[in-house]
Amino acid sequence: MGDRQGPKESRDKYSLRGRVYENIREDILSGRYQQNMELKEAAIGTELGVSRTPVREALRQLELEGLVNIIPNRGAFVNMITAKDVKDIYIIRSMLEGLCARWATEHITDEQLEGLEETLCLSEYHTKKANYDKLYELDGLFHEQLYRASNSRILNHVLSDFHDYVKKVRRATLASQGRSVKSTEEHRAIFEAVQARDADQAEELAKVHVKHTIDCIQGYGLERIL
Repeated sequence: MGDRQGPKESRDKYSLRGRVYENIREDILSGRYQQNMELKEAAIGTELGVSRTPVREALRQLELEGLVNIIPNRGAFVNMITAKDVKDIYIIRSMLEGLCARWATEHITDEQLEGLEETLCLSEYHTKKANYDKLYELDGLFHEQLYRASNSRILNHVLSDFHDYVKKVRRATLASQGRSVKSTEEHRAIFEAVQARDADQAEELAKVHVKHTIDCIQGYGLERIL
């Protein structure tokens, strides 16, 4: 993917352009738009109730991110996450998630530990109920909380973006009883290692967690998911 304009915290999500950017980005990553589909400024502006200017600015920002191709005199077109992108993301994540868990053992606060445990308890409840949509939300929340606990704005930014890029894949892998149960158990083990301030164990468990997701993806068939 392309270069970004700065850490996620610096994005003004509450500005008009920021809201338009987030809407279009979410539609691309969730699969609402297909590869090479034209993104028409006027149509998007009408749908979102804004002028073409913030849409144009948002599309330029998404081009920097690599999610949109702008072709002069032709228009803006969707550039979806590819199977290779997903594989690369998970391989890189397996290393960075380990680093994140290690740093979390050093910096996590009591309040953050309580937040993680609450998320885990809810995850375990919804896993038993097979509430996959809710479990998907809680899976994202667990990782977001862990990223913040690492006390690294840069690592938080990179991992949060990677997590966003594989939304469709995450949802597909969690929508099965086998993987959802295992994923929740792995989250519990990571939490306990972080809580015990065992950096080596937390790092290894976080790496293994991502590697198990890779194995699950391969079993599904990545091209079928995308």
